[in-house]
Amino acid sequence: MPTENALALARQKGLDLIEVSPTAVPPVCRISDYGRLKYEQSKKDKDARKKQKNWELKEVKLRPKIENHDYETKARMAERLLLDGGKVKVTIMFRGREITYTSFGKRLLDRMAVDMTPIATVERDAKLEGKNMFMILAPRPVPTGPPKFTQPHHDAASIAAASAAVDAKHDIHDDHDDHDDEDHHDHHEPDVAQPQGAAPEPEAETPEPAPHNGATKGVVSSA
Repeated sequence: MPTENALALARQKGLDLIEVSPTAVPPVCRISDYGRLKYEQSKKDKDARKKQKNWELKEVKLRPKIENHDYETKARMAERLLLDGGKVKVTIMFRGREITYTSFGKRLLDRMAVDMTPIATVERDAKLEGKNMFMILAPRPVPTGPPKFTQPHHDAASIAAASAAVDAKHDIHDDHDDHDDEDHHDHHEPDVAQPQGAAPEPEAETPEPAPHNGATKGVVSSA
């Protein structure tokens, strides 16, 4: 259709002539409401940005010696992030000699994976990197059941505040443990090194026993 005829038809309907594919031969146009078309495109772009934001990786940190109540607080935090559509990186942080007990961290990650089963799947299995062990959970497209720890009255702000309180408590305990280790080393008496080239100290001599015949050594008895 010639461009003039298309413009005339659009005016008759009170609509706009919108060029859809300008590079095509001949160019492709459509008769539509330009304002409505622009609104729909803006809505699609907004939904795309929202989905992209939801897939940002969030992290939940735990300690291998975490108490059950603190674990449930962290689990609620992970559930909230997963229900928002985001992926969650669950990290076990080892400090000092704790790195020799990585099996504790692995059991903790396995427990978290089982607890998150209704709403998440394990995207990356547990892996040790340096002094941290982590796994990655991804939200299920369709949950198979309700979350285990999050209740309807739990809001995001209270869950985040409780998780931050758990982190602060662990930091205080870690500082106390480090202080105790330093005190232990300070009170340990170091061995005194023997100077190089010095003669060893003589051992104490054991006194000879006195004779049993009643005579005193060095004294001659008179006849």
